[in-house]
Amino acid sequence: MADSSPLIIEPRHRAADATVILLHGLGADGHDFEPLVPALPLDGSLAVRFILPHAPRMSVTVNGGMEMPAWYDILDMNLGRRIDEAQLKASADRVHALIDAEIAKGIDSRRIVVAGFSQGGAVAYHAALTYPQPLAGLLALSTYFATAESIQLSEANRALPIEVHHGSFDPVVPETLGHEGAERAEALGYAVNYRTYPMQHALCPEQIGDIGQWLNARLGVERV
Repeated sequence: MADSSPLIIEPRHRAADATVILLHGLGADGHDFEPLVPALPLDGSLAVRFILPHAPRMSVTVNGGMEMPAWYDILDMNLGRRIDEAQLKASADRVHALIDAEIAKGIDSRRIVVAGFSQGGAVAYHAALTYPQPLAGLLALSTYFATAESIQLSEANRALPIEVHHGSFDPVVPETLGHEGAERAEALGYAVNYRTYPMQHALCPEQIGDIGQWLNARLGVERV
């Protein structure tokens, strides 16, 4: 699934010692969440590198076969079940390669967060919970746990904290799917914090504040 290099946003004041990998949703690209980074209320002591990859273009069945940026094909609108799982896993492997590269640069795996919105969130679920070294956390935004029934979990991330956010008026990925994904993760033994916001398929200011505080808690020096 070769594609252009991801958008990388470095911390301004010193070299990065933590990383957030954030995957966009269907039809978008890495620039979609570029404005989020400066809006996050991150603690000034943090030096976080944000990696915003771009999904490759592919034909998407539910959109009449139209080509667009996508992490995997969606075969019908029952989003939680009918997807091209092989493509999703290939995208998760790509995330693993990004994590490997960060570790090679000197970032402790326990200071790497995997995050994703919508389709990207489904990939983030799989990538984080199958990665063979301990990570800092998983942030799942307006998404679903597409591979819950087939995933081979990594023992290294059995204690991974999971933060799930969803809009209560989401017309694209119904909140029932987001809640179901959180419940499936809990059933697998994970500690999941679920938050809902009065919004559609998007982010809202209150949520951005919560994301910043969660990242502060996960990536603060005391977490190392």
